Amino acid sequence: MNLYIKKGLIKKTMYKRMLDHLNTAILLFDRELILTFINTTGEILFADSAHHLVGQSAEELFKASDPALLINLKQSLAMSEPLVDRALTLGRTPQNVTTNFSATPLLVDEEVNEILVEFQQVDNHLRISKEEQLLSQQNTARLLVRGLAHEIKNPLGGLRGAAQLLDLELDDPELKEYTQIIIAESDRLQGLLDKMLGPNKLPNKKAINIHEVLERVRQLVQAESSGSLIIQSDYDPSIPDIFADKDQLIQAILNIAKNAVQAMEGKGRIIFKTRIYRHMNIGRKRYKLAVKCDIIDSGPGIDANMMNQIFYPMITGRAEGTGLGLSIAQALITQHNGLIECNSQPGNTIFSIFLPMEIGHG
Repeated sequence: MNLYIKKGLIKKTMYKRMLDHLNTAILLFDRELILTFINTTGEILFADSAHHLVGQSAEELFKASDPALLINLKQSLAMSEPLVDRALTLGRTPQNVTTNFSATPLLVDEEVNEILVEFQQVDNHLRISKEEQLLSQQNTARLLVRGLAHEIKNPLGGLRGAAQLLDLELDDPELKEYTQIIIAESDRLQGLLDKMLGPNKLPNKKAINIHEVLERVRQLVQAESSGSLIIQSDYDPSIPDIFADKDQLIQAILNIAKNAVQAMEGKGRIIFKTRIYRHMNIGRKRYKLAVKCDIIDSGPGIDANMMNQIFYPMITGRAEGTGLGLSIAQALITQHNGLIECNSQPGNTIFSIFLPMEIGHG
C-alpha cells in the first residue's frame, strides 16, 4: 500500500475516533446534501445506526423536524458561510428533542466540498443539570439525616438502658408492661434510624445478569399481589453482564416496584424494561456504556408538588407509609455509581435506573 494512502487512512481513523467521543452529534453532508458520515452521539440522537443513516438525503433525515433545519442547511451551503440556530425541534428520534444547530461549509479551492453539521441536545444539558442538582440535594439530605440520627441515638440508648434497669427493679407485672413498651418502642426507633441512614455496607460486586435481578423482583411482587396485577417485561437480551451487588439491586428495584403496587392498590400493569445506553453522563462522569432499567406502572401518577422530594427520607403520599423505600433505593443505586430518575403522569409513571458498565467488568 502506498505510504501516503496508509498515513491518510490512519489519520482518518484517528479523526473518526475523536469525533465518536464528542458529546455533540456530528453529521457530514456532501454538496448534494447526502449524509456521508455520522458519529456515535449522532446515532444515539437519531436512534439509528450509521449503516442505515449514511446515504440518506437531508430532506429525508429532517422531514419530521423543524423546517428551519433544512432551510438553514441549504442557506449555509448556498452562501458558503457558517450558520447557527437555536432551540430547533428534531423529530427523527422516538420522541422529539430540542437542539442547537450549527452548519459549517468545508471549502476546497474556495468552493464548498462538504458541509459539517453539529447538534447539541438542549434538553440533555437540562437533564444533566437537573441530575447534578438532584445528587447535590440528596447528598445534603443524607448529611443532615446522619447528623440528626447521631444526635437521637445517644439519648435513645440512654432511655432504653434506663428502662431495662427500671424493669429489673419492678415486681409488679402491670408496671413491667410499661417498661417493656418503652424498650420495644426504643428498638423500633433505632431500626427506623438505621433505615434512614441507608445501606451500612459496601456492595459486594460480581458479574450478574440484570434480567435475573428483574425476574427475581417480578416473582416476589407477583407472589405478594392478587391476580388482578399484570406484570410484563420488555428486555433487551443483548445486554451483557454488569458488575454489581445482586442482593442490593434486588432490594432497590423491589422497593420501587412495591411503591408502584401500593399506588395502584394492587390493580393495574407494571412493565420491566431494559435498554443499553451509549456515552451516558451520570453526575460529572461519562460512561461508554450504561444499562437503563425502567419500572413503568399504570397508576394515578405522582403529585407534581412531590416530584422533587420523593427520594428524600420520610416523604410519602400515603398515611401508612414510612417514606423510606425510594430513599433506600436511591442510596443503593448511588453506591453503584448509578442514578434513579422519575417521570410521572396519570396512567404512566416511569422510574428509570441507570447503571454504568464499569471498564473491565462486563
